[in-house]
Amino acid sequence: MPFQNCLVQTFKTRPIQRSAPASSGVYGLSNAREWIYIGETDNIQARLLDHLAETTTLLAGCRPTGFSFEVCDPTDRAARRRRLILELAPACAGDLAVAR
Repeated sequence: MPFQNCLVQTFKTRPIQRSAPASSGVYGLSNAREWIYIGETDNIQARLLDHLAETTTLLAGCRPTGFSFEVCDPTDRAARRRRLILELAPACAGDLAVAR
């Protein structure tokens, strides 16, 4: 099953601050063609803002334009991330960023 929060939002500061919670969960970054990365974190909003500020990483080079997320318990995050990676087949399936 894709993200429970099916809405893909613009990957910019205001939409992140407005809709992404400071909660544990999984998130995905995408562009107009594909999912780029699926991650997990203790703070979805902070991690998305971290990714947005990156300029010299492989992920930044993929130019994400959208994001989605779902809140989940820390004990379920890794398994949920693995399921999303299998289902959505992101372009960067490796660990580009350490979960925070």
